[in-house]
Amino acid sequence: MEKIKNSNGLLVMLGLAIIGCMLPLSVVKWKSYDRTVSVKGLCEREVKADKAIWPVSFKVVGNELGSLNAEIDRNTASIVEFLKAGGIPDNEITVALPKVSDKFAQEYGGNERTFRYVASCTVTVCSSMVDEVLALMANQSALLKRGIVLTIDWDSTPSFNFEGLNGVKPGMIEEATKNAREVAEKFAKDSDSRLGKIKDASQGTFSIEDRDSNTPYIKKVRIVTYVTYYLSN
Repeated sequence: MEKIKNSNGLLVMLGLAIIGCMLPLSVVKWKSYDRTVSVKGLCEREVKADKAIWPVSFKVVGNELGSLNAEIDRNTASIVEFLKAGGIPDNEITVALPKVSDKFAQEYGGNERTFRYVASCTVTVCSSMVDEVLALMANQSALLKRGIVLTIDWDSTPSFNFEGLNGVKPGMIEEATKNAREVAEKFAKDSDSRLGKIKDASQGTFSIEDRDSNTPYIKKVRIVTYVTYYLSN
C-alpha cells in the first residue's frame, strides 16, 4: 500500500513538472496572438448621376385674376411643350398648383403696389434622362424667347442623385479590402513579421457627394473598410 502511495505521489509530481515546462511555451504562444495591425482600406469612384430633378419656376403678376390665370396656363403649356420637345415624357413632368398672393390684402408694403396679384408657378422634371435634362437646362434661352423669365432661387435649384449604389457596392468593398491588405502586408514586411489571418473587420458607411460645385451631376462615391490582422514572426 505504501508503495502505491509513493507511486501516485511521483506521478502527480511528474505531471506538475510537465505542466510547468509547457506553461511558458503556452504563454509565449498566447502572447503571439496579441500582435495585430489595424489598417484602413479606401475606395473612391466617380459616377454620373442617374436621376435629375429640375424645378422650372416662373412668376406672373397682374391686377385681374382672369388674365393672370390665362398667362399662367400659357406659360405652363409652353414649358411643358419645351420639355417634351427635349425628350422628357409626360410621366416625368409634374405641374404644381400656382401659389397666388394678394398684395392688397397684406398689411405691409404701403400703397406702392404696382400689381395686386403675384403667382409663383413650378413645373418639375424628375427624370432618369440626365443628359436630356442637362441639354434642356443649357437651352433655357429658348424659354426667354417665348417671353418666359425663369425664377432663380433656392427652391428652383436643380438636384442630381445617384441611385445605383447597389450596383457598385460589391466591387468597391472588394477593392477597399484589397487596399487594406496591401497596407497591412507593407507594415508586416517593414516590421519583419508575417501577415496572419483577419482578427476582425468592419465596413464603413458609403458616402455620395458632388465631385465639385460646378458639376453636381458627377458624384464621388467613397467607402472605407477597417481590418485588423494578426502578425507572426
